Amino acid sequence: MLSQNHTIRPAKLPDDAERILEVFAAAKAIMVADGNTKQWINGYPSLEAVSADIERNESFVVEDDGRIVAYFAFLPSPEPTYATIYDGKWVDDTLPYHVIHRIASFPEVHGIFQNIMEFCFAHDRNIRIDTHRDNRIMQHNILKHGFQYCGIILLANGDERLAYQKII
Repeated sequence: MLSQNHTIRPAKLPDDAERILEVFAAAKAIMVADGNTKQWINGYPSLEAVSADIERNESFVVEDDGRIVAYFAFLPSPEPTYATIYDGKWVDDTLPYHVIHRIASFPEVHGIFQNIMEFCFAHDRNIRIDTHRDNRIMQHNILKHGFQYCGIILLANGDERLAYQKII
């Protein structure tokens, strides 16, 4: 059950485009204010990334009383950048899994990460997630919700990310 008046639904373009971009801008501001200045730069995440998520039916918004307050992508395995993990290992590397990417929300809205976890774990018991080394807020939320740190993965562009997995 979602906290407060939050609902999760598939994102739609062009209807949700402007609001999703506002959510990304707010999330970027939160990251920068917390010292995370190297993640989500050079126009990422873009409307093109959201559009690709939508085309694959993997794009979701969280609404609070009908107003979009957060965004995330929920993708089935395999995630190509997770094929190799450095300085560690996955909790399980044989089972299918889902990946959560591009979590973003407005700072004044609380309980979003919990809502997203409830939604995702209702659809899959094996979930992986990654984040930038400087994203302390996301690392805190990931660990708070029972994920285990597994090691480092490399994005397609070579940037490293801290990788986590939780199986229930």
